[in-house]
Amino acid sequence: MAYLFSYGTLQQESVQIASFGRALHGQPDALPGWRREMVEILDAEVFCLSGERCHPILVPGEAGDEISGMVFEISEAELERADAYEVDAYKRIAARLKSGLDAFVYVRA
Repeated sequence: MAYLFSYGTLQQESVQIASFGRALHGQPDALPGWRREMVEILDAEVFCLSGERCHPILVPGEAGDEISGMVFEISEAELERADAYEVDAYKRIAARLKSGLDAFVYVRA
């Protein structure tokens, strides 16, 4: 199993069901040291799933910056499906959340 921190469209139940075949149950958490920007989504399938033309994306921030979101426990196969959902503007990294939990998160590539 793996932990995935989501601060954007992967929190939407419709995106979860389309991507993972189930709704995810998570807990609130935060990612320190990052800030949010927006990126335009040109991939028609991702746009259709989320219903949003612009998605949030994380970039390194200052020490006091913090991004709120949800952390989900997912399988390795589901992590691969999350990789497939994210467009080329994102890359997956491992990060330590405010709670101390280590999780994967998608940030600007």
